[in-house]
Amino acid sequence: MVSALKLLRGAACAAIAALTGGILYYNVSLPDNYLVTGGENLKLGEHIAVRSESIIPENYSFYVQCPQNAAAMSGALASRTEQLTLFGVFPIKNVNVTEVAEPVVIPCGTPFGIKLMTEGVLVVELTGFDTGDGIISPAREAGIDEGDVIVSISGKPVSGNKDVSRIIEESGGKTLGVELIRSGEHRVVFLKPSKAASDDSYRAGMWVRDSSAGIGTVTFYDPSTGIFAGLGHPVCDTDTGEMLTMSCGEAADVYISGVKKSTAGAPGELIGMFTSDKASGSLLVNSECGVYGKMGSSPTLKSAVPVAMRQEVQTGAAEIYATISGCEPECYSVEIEKIDMGNSTDCRNMVIHVTDERLLDKAGGIVQGMSGSPIIQNGKLVGAVTHVLVRDPTRGYGIFADTMLECAKSAAG
Repeated sequence: MVSALKLLRGAACAAIAALTGGILYYNVSLPDNYLVTGGENLKLGEHIAVRSESIIPENYSFYVQCPQNAAAMSGALASRTEQLTLFGVFPIKNVNVTEVAEPVVIPCGTPFGIKLMTEGVLVVELTGFDTGDGIISPAREAGIDEGDVIVSISGKPVSGNKDVSRIIEESGGKTLGVELIRSGEHRVVFLKPSKAASDDSYRAGMWVRDSSAGIGTVTFYDPSTGIFAGLGHPVCDTDTGEMLTMSCGEAADVYISGVKKSTAGAPGELIGMFTSDKASGSLLVNSECGVYGKMGSSPTLKSAVPVAMRQEVQTGAAEIYATISGCEPECYSVEIEKIDMGNSTDCRNMVIHVTDERLLDKAGGIVQGMSGSPIIQNGKLVGAVTHVLVRDPTRGYGIFADTMLECAKSAAG
């Protein structure tokens, strides 16, 4: 009898621990804020029940509770608070739910060229040079780091490599105040250029970059605003990995002439060329969730589809539109294997697995340049491809479409 009671108590303790762990897991992993299309209820899966807890008046300022969704809130119909419960019994937490008009965009999958000019200049490498008295690097001695963005020198704005070279050469070796941005913070350091023994010119001992160019994929075009979204991740410097601060940029037409196939440990890439010097659109924003700009018309003749809210995305079969030859996208089958609902600040919200033999045969799965390829599920745009898994290029990450839509609305002003 005693042993039976101990077993019963042990089982009860284990059940309570499992239940508590489940509640804590969902409390942390599920977002606090949701968007739903007008008239629809919030649904989060078979184990999570949603019940109305209280209604928030329509004039309530939802921006205070959910500032990151402020852009999406321009079409808000009503807001309310609802309670999430486990198995319909055990409370998890209260969440904010906002009804919006169902957004509709044109999914693209078309390749586009990116020409981006940085705000200031990006320090990509610190170097030493011989002054005759030894090897020095004035930039390193001044406290300048790779990845810093230099915006002015001695009060003079710099927007290109030539600006930096001219100011340093004309300094005559005098100490210069350098204003730079590091991790979003403005700083001032003091740089004293020195003469190089090789050519008797003043140098700082650093390489800087003022522009970037590459190829990506357009995710969608919003016919109501003329805004397009692409990549699903920021344009970063190839040397430092830092997101480039953009001053201006252009989108351009490109033609995909080939593809370097991905293999385990070696991601492939699209091989393409710019087909015109004329811009097909302007770039407005380079952000953590992609690049956004304006085009006069859609780059594809595809029909518009609804944008799915993140809670509508399911594991299972889906499709992507991607271009690996020419300039017209094709549809390829994929599987959504994993979804991270709680990750709202990153572009890795889901894991997708390429299952289409045509794409596997031609590209080995996902390659660089396919970033931005739209992901379609149940007739809705649910996300975009963002990264390839280096160890297994048949798999990659994707970002939620509703995140990109919020950024697109922000870009539209």
